[in-house]
Amino acid sequence: MTFECRIGDVEFGSGRLALIAGPCMAESLDMCLLVANELKRICDEIRVGLVFKASFDKANRSSVAGYRGPGLQQGLEWLKKVRSQVGVPVITDVHEVSQAAPVGEALDALQIPAFLCRQTDLLVAAARTGKCVNVKKGQFMAPWDMKEAAAKVRSVGNQNVLLTERGTSFGYNRLVTDFRGIPQMQEFAPVVFDATHSVQEPGGLGSCSGGQRQYAPVLAGAAVAAGADALFIETHPDPAQAKSDAACQIPLGQMPALLDRCVRLFKAAR
Repeated sequence: MTFECRIGDVEFGSGRLALIAGPCMAESLDMCLLVANELKRICDEIRVGLVFKASFDKANRSSVAGYRGPGLQQGLEWLKKVRSQVGVPVITDVHEVSQAAPVGEALDALQIPAFLCRQTDLLVAAARTGKCVNVKKGQFMAPWDMKEAAAKVRSVGNQNVLLTERGTSFGYNRLVTDFRGIPQMQEFAPVVFDATHSVQEPGGLGSCSGGQRQYAPVLAGAAVAAGADALFIETHPDPAQAKSDAACQIPLGQMPALLDRCVRLFKAAR
C-alpha cells in the first residue's frame, strides 16, 4: 500500500521530492525570514516542495542552562509571519498536550519530537487538530514499531501522518542510520529522512550535543537513493553561532548544491 499526505500544498509520497527545512531554533523573526526566503528561492528553482521548520522551544536541551527559544506565544507570532510573508507552509514541534491546539490553529503541521514518539496523549492531541502530524522515530525505536505511532494519529480520523527517520542510538553519544528502516516504515506512512539530526552526537560535548555535519549530505543522498519521500535538513546562515545544534546544521550557502545533488539522485533511483 502506498501512502500520501500533504502539508499545505506540499505533497509527500506522490513521487516528487519534498523538503522540510529551516533553522533548528527560531532565534529571531529576521533570521527566520532570511532562511525561509532563501530556501523558497532554491526550492522554486529545482521544483521541490518546501515546508519551513523552526522550533519555538527546545525542551530537551542537554543542560538546564541551554537557551530554549522564544517560547510559544512569541515563536508562533514569528512563524505565522514567515507563513504569510514568504508564502510557505510551516511546521513546528510540540512537547506538551496544551501546545497542540494553538500550534494547530496557527500553522500547517505539528511535529512530535523523537523522544516523545510513544506519548499517546500528545500524539492524539496533535492529530485532533486535523493538521498533518510528523512523528520522528525515537532513537530507541525499531522502524516496525512506528506502526503504532502512526495508528495513534489515525485513531481519531486523521490520515495525514508522516514518519521521520533520524538515526538510532549506538552506544554512548552516537547515532547510526539503518536505511532498511525507510522502506520498512513506508508500510505505514510516507517517510522523511532527517539528515542533520542523524549526524548529531547527543550530549557529546558534555553540556551540549556535538555532531558531524560534513556527513549529512552523504546520508541525505543515501536516503533518497533508498527511497525516502522527503528530506528534513536544519540550516543556518552561520551554524557556528547557532543557539542550538551548532555542530549539525548545514550552512545556508551550501544548500543549493546539496539539494541539487539529492534531486538528481532521487530521480535516478526511481
